[in-house]
Amino acid sequence: MGRLSLKVVPGSSRDEVVGWLGDSLKVKVKAPPEKGRANEAVVALLADRLGIDPSSIAVVSGHGSPAKVVAIDGTDDKAIRAAFPREKPRKTSGVRKRE
Repeated sequence: MGRLSLKVVPGSSRDEVVGWLGDSLKVKVKAPPEKGRANEAVVALLADRLGIDPSSIAVVSGHGSPAKVVAIDGTDDKAIRAAFPREKPRKTSGVRKRE
């Protein structure tokens, strides 16, 4: 069973995985932070992104907080990180041409 630390932004304009903030994956969900709706949306988003059944994912800490930890059955931490790769920084020359 793998674990994933999350930074959740509820009430967003769309459901999306934003990227990594340190050791936490930042996700945005449209659902409000009421009655577990945001947690359900987070589970659905991650399940869709990982191609697994939502019942394989459980929020294990941070139920009422933006900082959450989810446990994912049938996978390990390495596989989870591979599913959400960190973007490589863009190389820029630091000089912009004006037209």
